Amino acid sequence: MKNSLFIFFLIFLSTGLAINTKAQRPADSLTDIGMRDPESFRIKMRTTEIVATSASIAYGAIKLGNHGLTDVDIAARQEFALEHPHPKFRVDDYLQFAPGGVTLIMGAAGIEGRNRFGDQAGVYLLSNLILNITTQSIKRITKVPRPDGSSNAFPSGHTAEAFASAEFMSLEYGRRSIAYPIGAYASAVAVGYLRMYNNKHWLSDVVTGAGVGFLSTRLAYLIYPAVKQLFWKKGTKNAMALPSYNHGMVGASLIGNF
Repeated sequence: MKNSLFIFFLIFLSTGLAINTKAQRPADSLTDIGMRDPESFRIKMRTTEIVATSASIAYGAIKLGNHGLTDVDIAARQEFALEHPHPKFRVDDYLQFAPGGVTLIMGAAGIEGRNRFGDQAGVYLLSNLILNITTQSIKRITKVPRPDGSSNAFPSGHTAEAFASAEFMSLEYGRRSIAYPIGAYASAVAVGYLRMYNNKHWLSDVVTGAGVGFLSTRLAYLIYPAVKQLFWKKGTKNAMALPSYNHGMVGASLIGNF
């Protein structure tokens, strides 16, 4: 199981890092499917982003079965959740969606971002599909117990969602003001902290969840033009994609004129 999981991580990570080198579609093909600025989906990862993402995901993969890193998880739990008894503070259940929700509200209100509102919604949906499929699959493979005794801790889905949402806001509105990425990532870090504070996740769950979330959004920007072009060629000029989540199953419905 450990070897299979490690291979899964390598595939996911190498696919995400391909964002930095993969050839993009010609500009004409993107403008033909109604995209305002073809350059908006040509996002290269900086060296620091590659290193940080690789390290966060590798940390989680290596931690499985590693006694030294398991001891780090136990020490972090003692510090964040057990040393000072406190009531649960479950704002993280909602805060994880805050940057993404605010971004979509701003787009719907006509505040210009990197992309039009319809494309923003499409990218966010893809990001959520990628991160949920990834995290839920790994949870079912690893079956790591949570600190509170419940199941499927690794990696943290809340943290993945929070960092995916933060990167989404950063890419869409970071060029308008540095306050957007700072605020978005501050909320994402808060979610990660609260997952440990509420005794729901180990440190390694949170660290890996952050990397998965960031990479999910970057990967969504990479593949969104191809997905949109697929539906555009079939004549879907006006469509809305609606995500769904039920008992761990992720899905989506596409409503439009065909």
